[in-house]
Amino acid sequence: MSAGPTSGGTAQGAGPRPEDLRFFGTSWVNHDQGYGARRAGVAVGSLAAAAASCFVLRLAFQGVRIAGTGSFVSVLVVVMFAICGVLAFRNTWEGFGRRQDPQRQASLRGLLAVGFIGSLLAYFVRSLTEAPGEKLHRAEFEKAREEFGRRSSRRTGNPSKRKQQRKR
Repeated sequence: MSAGPTSGGTAQGAGPRPEDLRFFGTSWVNHDQGYGARRAGVAVGSLAAAAASCFVLRLAFQGVRIAGTGSFVSVLVVVMFAICGVLAFRNTWEGFGRRQDPQRQASLRGLLAVGFIGSLLAYFVRSLTEAPGEKLHRAEFEKAREEFGRRSSRRTGNPSKRKQQRKR
C-alpha cells in the first residue's frame, strides 16, 4: 500500500502519489492498465459472491426450519438478516464517499459480518459507475496535488524589494 495521497514523491516525480484501491491499484487515476476490465470483474465477482452467499443463507434457513424452532424464530432470522443487510449496504455505500471512523467500524463489525450480502451488493452497484471509493480518493488526490502546487510554486525576487519599488 502506498503512503497515501499526501506523501512526498521520489526523485523521479515530486508531488503526491495516488493511494491504491483494492483490485485497482492506481489504475483509477488515468483509467488505464485494464481499468474497464477490472471494473467489470469486480461487478461480476461481487454479484456472484452475493448470489452464492444467498444460497448458503438459504441452506442455513432451511436448517433452522428443519430444527422445528417455530415460525417466530424463522421470521426473526429473516428480519435480522434483512436489517443487517440494509445497514451493511448503507455503511459500505457511505464509506465510498467519506473516510470511516475506525472506532465506529470496530463497533459495527458484528453487524457488518451478519449483513455481508448488503456490502457485496453495495460493491456491485458502485462498480457499475466507478471503482468503489474512486470518487473519494480522486478528491483527496486532487486536493493534495493542488496543495503541493501551491507549496512548490517558486516566487521570484525578494518581496521586501517589491514593496520599496512600489513606493517610488
